[in-house]
This record gives sequence, structure tokens and C-alpha cells, in this order.
Amino acid sequence: MISIRQRKGVKTTEVSEDYAAQEANVKLENKLPSGCTTRRLWKLLSFIVGGTIALCIGLLTSVYLATLHENDLWFSNIKEVEREISFRTECGLYYSYYKQMLQAPTLMQGFHGLIYDNKTESMRTINLLQRMNIYQEVFLSILYRVLPIQKYLEPVYFYIYTLFGLQAIYVTALYITSWLLSGTWLSGLLAAFWYVTNRIDTTRVEFTIPLRENWALPFFAIQIAAITYFLRPNLQPLSERLTLLAIFISTFLFSLTWQFNQFMMLMQALVLFTLDSLDMLPAVKATWLYGIQMTGLLLVCILQFFNSMILGSLLISFNLSVLIARKLQNLKTGSFLNRLGKLLLHLFAVLCLTLFLNNIIKKLLNLKSDEHIFKFLKAKFGFGATRDFDANLYLCEEAFGLLPFNTFGRLSDTLLFYAYIFVLSITVMAALAVAFHNLSDSARQQSTGQMGKCTIILKPETAYNLIHTILFGFLALSTMRMKYLWTSHMCVFASFGLCSPEIWELLLKSIHLYNPKRICIMRYSVPILILLYLCYKFWPGMMDELSELREFYDPDTVELMDWINSHTPRKAVFAGSMQLLAGVKLCTGRTLTNHPHYEDNSLRERTKAVYQIYAKRSPEDVHALLRSFGTDYVILEDSICYERRHQRGCRLRDLLDIANGHMMDGPGENDPDLKLAGHPRFCEEIKRNLPPYTAYFTRVFQNKTFHVYKLLRNKSPQEERGRVTDSWPSTKPEHAARGPGSLPHRSQQPCEYLIPRQSPSVLQADQAAPRVPSLLCARCPCQTALCQFSLL
Repeated sequence: MISIRQRKGVKTTEVSEDYAAQEANVKLENKLPSGCTTRRLWKLLSFIVGGTIALCIGLLTSVYLATLHENDLWFSNIKEVEREISFRTECGLYYSYYKQMLQAPTLMQGFHGLIYDNKTESMRTINLLQRMNIYQEVFLSILYRVLPIQKYLEPVYFYIYTLFGLQAIYVTALYITSWLLSGTWLSGLLAAFWYVTNRIDTTRVEFTIPLRENWALPFFAIQIAAITYFLRPNLQPLSERLTLLAIFISTFLFSLTWQFNQFMMLMQALVLFTLDSLDMLPAVKATWLYGIQMTGLLLVCILQFFNSMILGSLLISFNLSVLIARKLQNLKTGSFLNRLGKLLLHLFAVLCLTLFLNNIIKKLLNLKSDEHIFKFLKAKFGFGATRDFDANLYLCEEAFGLLPFNTFGRLSDTLLFYAYIFVLSITVMAALAVAFHNLSDSARQQSTGQMGKCTIILKPETAYNLIHTILFGFLALSTMRMKYLWTSHMCVFASFGLCSPEIWELLLKSIHLYNPKRICIMRYSVPILILLYLCYKFWPGMMDELSELREFYDPDTVELMDWINSHTPRKAVFAGSMQLLAGVKLCTGRTLTNHPHYEDNSLRERTKAVYQIYAKRSPEDVHALLRSFGTDYVILEDSICYERRHQRGCRLRDLLDIANGHMMDGPGENDPDLKLAGHPRFCEEIKRNLPPYTAYFTRVFQNKTFHVYKLLRNKSPQEERGRVTDSWPSTKPEHAARGPGSLPHRSQQPCEYLIPRQSPSVLQADQAAPRVPSLLCARCPCQTALCQFSLL
């Protein structure tokens, strides 16, 4: 709390007024029924009740999400290969390492296989523990081996139940943060209710279970709760040390489980920098938090075998620059204009020093792992058009565009957005007033040795969460995929404001209706009314959701995986799209040419080369490129070759054409310098079985979605004429779905491969009959980015 007290020249009238106020407070406290003992018992009872509710609502949320996952997929009844296919794109890649560790004869052999991996990227041996954040899969596999649960719980259930269990921790941490800010557990209850009723916009764990953010965000929420408590004034030394330990552990686990932790913590560092510069945060505590961030990140760097992406992160450069600049410049003295000028100079110095240090580190380490992110940001915010394939791949996905306007409609239906704007407006005005007072009061302190009285009080923990929600709000507005970082904290901030006596005091004083009893009435009645409204409006819909039973259904992909397992060598190398190859590795264990973990420059170049199968290139060129990566089989997908999901200019084939300097297909304008391609599109022309193509490729499998070709070696066109290319006719029924659907997602429309579940009696009566999907829908908008790759 920012408190202003007199140092010198205290006027007797002010002392008497303060004394009278204190005496009135004492008299009010003495009027309580049983005095101090009763108040302590009441606080203890409130703590027990609030803590019990926090645990219960966390567990109920976990069970609710797990039940939705089971109801959407019928996960307990589908085959193992279907379970694995349901882990789409990057999710399947991460889960494959958990499976690999369990299948290893010993733990040491499992570790060796991860450190010296030659199946994730063909013709290369990579250290997966260095490249990817998969220590959580390693830990779970060890835990599953050690615990006596193998007879009672399948490995996949141990994995997904752990993730749903983390959701319980996540909701509990949000509950506690709101409770700490407002002083009442009713605020935490409202935050948890808002989190659940806005589930579409607050989490996606039920359909992207192994995604890194689902591991990391619970620890991020714990860290925010611990920081909120740490910023309270007058903490006991033991409490402060324990809180610092909690902050360090949660920061370390958050950094260990998500490769983009450094960017989220950079936002936190900007929050600390802003508050420290405006005297709204004790400088010593800010220094502690800067140090914990760097220590946690460097410890993760060591565990990841000195991952260069961590060493070259902006966070480390920024924190070092802030600490250096603070030593060189005194920002706490001078008039308002003087201090404002110093702040601008300080900001400029920190920015320049950050860029200088970061460039030096990246040049020393020859770091290019994260350059695609900066290319994307540069193009996104209008700093010049680009033809870079990687940057355009991000720009053309809806998930990396602006936050859709209908998001605010959904948030408004639960009253969350209205409450958030209400609380945000009041706290922003209070923060501006306190910041102006802090900057303008330093001259008075220097000349008279006293500090003036500020009528508006903003606690440091409140100020921290205010700047946190503002910065993450801008991030979410600019990039839709980042909304999960903002909307969950939005629930915390809005519920805190409605239950906070300080917020209501500011509001009632501003309209001249201030009264302590009115504050008490407002801070409890408004949240209770909102809770009743949420129960009345959303409880029936939640019950309907839980009663709706569907089933995962993707026969084309199942058929492909079964064919690969039974008709290709174990050491065969497969090329194709990133999202499909992750499933190939998980379901078949075959070697890949590329994969969706996009944070490596050489992998990005390799992916672009493999994707020439969808460009206008000659069969000789494509064959040479694929053979350079040791490819034995290439998988072509009609959903990419004939893509209609994106508009012209954003289809994958268009991005490849632009990057190759070729004109795009279809009606529309082209840049003047683009030229006509000298060859037809490879993925279309190869299906005609013309001699130039059959000389290099033989079709060995096809269904309505996939075409698999085997690469031939040292064969001339004359030797290949007359060859029968369809060596593996499809056995797939004619009524099967046309193409792979979107990720299973519980949204307003059902997803393509979730069909109404048949009753056990019907299944027993007609087990041989194929299942026909009767619910077809558009792709889920929030999952479009996962169709190609996942940034997060």
C-alpha cells in the first residue's frame, strides 16, 4: 500500500484529526460482539471456509473439463491409434516422447534416446532435452514407472489426468489471487465461476491436452498469486522468505515447461519497470523479482544443455539493462518536469542498452532460433511487407491476427467484460493520480523535508495486477492466440474490483455517496447477484453439454497409420506436412524429415524445402530435395493441395509460389516482378501418373484424403514406363469423411470428426457396420493455426 506520512513540521490540527480518526476506529472495533477473540475466530473460520471452497471448485473444474473431453471423444472406448491421433499436431509430437520413455527398456536408455535422437529429424542427431521443453514428459514417465499404478491406470490416462489436475491448481491459484487482492474469498469464487462460464475463451485444455501452455499456465498463475502476496507491505521476514521461495519455484517450473516463457516474463519485467519508475513499487522488491526471473531462466538454460535461445532472450538483456541503468541514474529527485525528463532519458537508455546487449549475445552465439518471431512481428505491425515464407505462414493464420470482435460479445454475456471495464476505469484513474503525486511530490520532499498527503491510495499489489492486465490485454488484442493469458487474469481483476472496499470507496466518494455501510453492502451484494445470474443462465447449458455424447471419428488417418505400421520398414523416413508427421511419429515411430516444433532455423529451412511438394516445381527438383533429407516416402494431402480455407494469397501453395517468385493460381492480381512458373504444381501433376513423375515416384497408398508415394532411386524413365503405380488399393468405405477435421473442440458448432455416440446395444447388434458421421461442420476458428503449426 502506498501510504504518505509526515516527517517534519507536522501541524497540530492534522495530528488531532489523525488521532480522532484512530480513536473512532478503536471505538468501532470495541463495539464488536466479543472483541479481538471473536474477530480472530471469525477470520479463522472465513479462512477455512474460503480455502475449502477453493480446493473444491478447483477439483470440480478439473472433473468438468475431463468429462467434456471424454464426452467429446469417447476416449475410453476408441482404439489406441485413435486416441493418439486425437493429439493433433505439436501435441502428438510431445506425447510421443512420453510414450518413447515408457517403451525404453531402462530409464538410462530412455534418456540416451532423447539426448541422441535421430528419428525426429532424419539424417541429424539432435538433443531433444535441449531443443524442446519436454522435461514434464520425462518426469511423468519416471513417475509412472515408479508408482504401483500400471495395473490400474493406462499410461495415456495418467498423462491426461495430470494435465486436468493442473487445471485444478490453475483455478485455485486464480481464486487465491483474487482473494488476496480483495480481502474476501467471495471474490475468488466469482473469479472461478467466470473462468468456467467463459471456458471457450479462457482455456483450450480439453482438446489440446499436451500443449506446452497447459503445463505452464498453472505455474504462471501460482507465480502471480505469490507476487501479489509478496508486494504486500510489512510482511514478516519468514513470510517474505517463503513467498520468495514460492515465486522462484513457480518461475522455474513455468520457464521449464514452455519455450515461450521468456516473452511472457518480459511482459512481467515491463510491469515491474513501469511501477518502479513511478515509485509505485518498493525498489528492493523489484530487484528481487528481476533477479528471480534471470536465475530461474538461467537454471532452465543449464538443464536444457545451454540452450542458446534462452541465453539470447530479450528478458535477460532487459533485466541487466534495468539494473545497470538504475545504478547510473537517480530518478527519485527533482521537480515534476525534471523527473519526467529523467524518466524519458532512463527509458531510452534502457532500450538502447537492451538492444545492444541482445545483439552482442546473438552475434557471439550465432543465434537465429527466434528470428522468425521478429520477422512476423515486424510484418504484423506494418514495418514493411515481406515475402518471407515463415513470417507469412504466421500472418495468414487467423489465430495470429487481431482478437475477433465476437470474443467481447461472449465475455459480455457473462457480465465479465462489463465488470472488467468498470474496475479497470476506476483503477487506471487512481493509478494516474498516484503516479502524478509521486512524481510531483519529490521537489517538496527535497525542499521541506516532508511529503504531502495523497487522498487516493493504490496498493502495490493492486498496481502490479493493473499494469499486468493492461499489457497482456494489448498482447491479446494484437494476437488472438495470446488471449488465454489475458482472459483468465481478466476474471481475477474484475472479481477483485467488485469485492474491493477501495474501489467502491473511490466510486462512492466521487459521487458524494460515501458511507462505510454502503461500501459493505455493495462489495457483497453485487458479486452475489452476479453469481446468482451466472447460475441461472449457464447452469442448464452446462448440464446439456455434459449430457451430449459424441465420438472421435477419423477413418482416413487411422487407415493411413495402420498402413504405415504394416507395410513400411521401421527405419523408413517420411516427408509431408508438419501437423501430419507429428502423428506419424506418435502412431508409427517412423523417422521424420520435419515436425511442428518450429523454433530452429535449420528446421524451418528444411520444412520450406519439403513443402515444395505443394509448389510448382519439377519432379527432378522435388525428388532431389526430398532425397537430400533421406526421404523414403512422401505423404500428399488433398486438404493442402486443393486448400480453400484461406483466401487467395494465404493458401500454403500461394505462400510457396510467392517465396519462389512465381505467380499465384486463380483470378486476382500478382506483384509485377512475379513470373510464370516453368512447371505445373507438383501435388496435382503427380496424380496423373505421367512418365516424368513415375520415374521418381511410385504411388503405394491412397484414400480420399492422403496419397503416399515411394521415392525411387537410380531409375530411368524408360525403365519406369508401364509400371502399375497403384500397388496398394484403398480398402476404405466409400461413405467415409472427405478429409481430416479440425481439432476436437467444444464450441458452438460440433467438429467434423465428433459424431453422435451409439448406445452399447446398437454397437453389439451391428459391430461390423461402419460408423457414418452425421454431424459435419466448419473448422473451429480458434484452431486454424494448429492446422499448420503451433507457435505456443
